[in-house]
Amino acid sequence: MAADLIIHNIKTIYTSNLKPPVRGRQMNDIQELEKAYIAIKSGRIEKVGADDFSAYVSSETRLFDAGNNICVPGFIDSHTHLVFAGSREEEFAQKLAGVPYLDILAAGGGILSTVEKTRSATLDELYQQAYQSLDEMLLYGVTTIEAKSGYGLDLNTEIKQLEVAKRLNLDHPIDILSTYLGAHALPKEYKDNKQGFIKEIISDMQVIKAKDLAKFVDVFCEKGVFDIADTQQILEAALDLGFVPRIHADEIEPIGGAELGANMHAASVDHLMVITDSEIDVLARTNTIANLLPATSFYLNKPYAPARKLIDANVAVSVSSDYNPGSTPSENFQLTMQLAANKLRMTPKEVLNAVTINPAYSLGIDNDHGSIEVGKVADIVILKSKNLDFLFYHYGINQTLHVFKAGKPVVINRTVVGKENNYETH
Repeated sequence: MAADLIIHNIKTIYTSNLKPPVRGRQMNDIQELEKAYIAIKSGRIEKVGADDFSAYVSSETRLFDAGNNICVPGFIDSHTHLVFAGSREEEFAQKLAGVPYLDILAAGGGILSTVEKTRSATLDELYQQAYQSLDEMLLYGVTTIEAKSGYGLDLNTEIKQLEVAKRLNLDHPIDILSTYLGAHALPKEYKDNKQGFIKEIISDMQVIKAKDLAKFVDVFCEKGVFDIADTQQILEAALDLGFVPRIHADEIEPIGGAELGANMHAASVDHLMVITDSEIDVLARTNTIANLLPATSFYLNKPYAPARKLIDANVAVSVSSDYNPGSTPSENFQLTMQLAANKLRMTPKEVLNAVTINPAYSLGIDNDHGSIEVGKVADIVILKSKNLDFLFYHYGINQTLHVFKAGKPVVINRTVVGKENNYETH
């Protein structure tokens, strides 16, 4: 069958070819195909090969020369706080001085500062700010993200955030899967009535579900915020409504959030900077993804999650940015990957699995995304890099050259292209 598009002259394709979740030693398995091409039909991969592609060429087929550069699946960032208003640079000096985040939060800063700005912002203002961030993410090779609410802490603003994400999912090339994070912090009006706020969150979830605004429900499970009992109460209600659980766990204090997530079959438990050995053992017996966020540790000068211990224990690991205005204000996903290698001590192949097939699994989209395989959606990144190791060796810069989303060019020569998808064939 003739292809719509053939990307050829690829130096090497690097991709997982394993059934997820990929765990333990398998995380170091990556298929490499040299002098390769990818034939695409109707937005999906028709053929991946290193032989003659003439059988897939017709007069209607467009040819794109990859310039003897390497190719990887589109990156999947499965933990972001995309939609918010304003910024928090005024807290930067406090962070440098070592003021604990929970102290900043208790003084009305942190999440609560962004909540105030987000409540005041219009839907269009939130849309425009988030759209610009998505363009930056796309330029770094990200083709799919998870986006959390959580900067409203009231129903109207949470809905506003989720409606922005839903609209952006239609308007922007990046696919967006939404998470309701009503349990992100205690709003000022519920400072002394946490159970009252939890009841409101559970009630609000019914509205979120009826409006089909989110697939997941997340909770910031942490000392001084939502404890284990609170988190379990919220997530049990979420499960009853058909949501998939995720948990911010073991970021600051080891209170057992990862074990709770594993026992509740959460899609992922995220952060895990202070996860205990016993929790790692529990996690290893489940398919819950350990989602590590090294850019947060870097920005906050905090310890890094024990990636080597997790992988050696046969846990399935993913790596995400945690993009947000307070603890990770950067859309540079390649830097996140490079931190995973340099600070989490993950190999380049482990990191590639951790930003493609494993996050696809945690988001429930691995049948269509996360690897360069026949039948899957053609989310493809061409990197101006000698090989996979060079992507991590030459750090801090953007090595993305071209990005294809569902077989359509969305970044060409490091420039986001318009919806018309016009580009020169090579």
